[in-house]
Amino acid sequence: MRFRIKKETKPKLATFGKYKAVACHPFTVETHQILNEVAARNGISPGDAVAVMMGLSHVINDHLRQGHRVRLDTWGLMKLEIESEKVDSPEAFDVKKHIRGVRLHFIPESSSGSPDLYKDMEFEREPY
Repeated sequence: MRFRIKKETKPKLATFGKYKAVACHPFTVETHQILNEVAARNGISPGDAVAVMMGLSHVINDHLRQGHRVRLDTWGLMKLEIESEKVDSPEAFDVKKHIRGVRLHFIPESSSGSPDLYKDMEFEREPY
């Protein structure tokens, strides 16, 4: 994975002015490429891969919207988390006013304390 060094620019953070590594994402792999690779690896047609992917995405999204956690073997756990403002009392909480958004959290599967997703990952610093 390629990374670059970036200076923290948010003054309110305790790490303001310090430097950190941030991942570089040189391109995005689109759906059609993923489907073609899945079809080729599994000896199925791209159309069959589309049907499975669409069905899987609908089922997973339905469960996530219901507040369920979704665990996929060899991949990991997904769940939605609410981001909200803090209030002084439960009675003061207003859904429309205080919920800022919902975020998807993904926790990679781990069999030995370190996620397999990160196994054999190499890091390469981007040139200045």
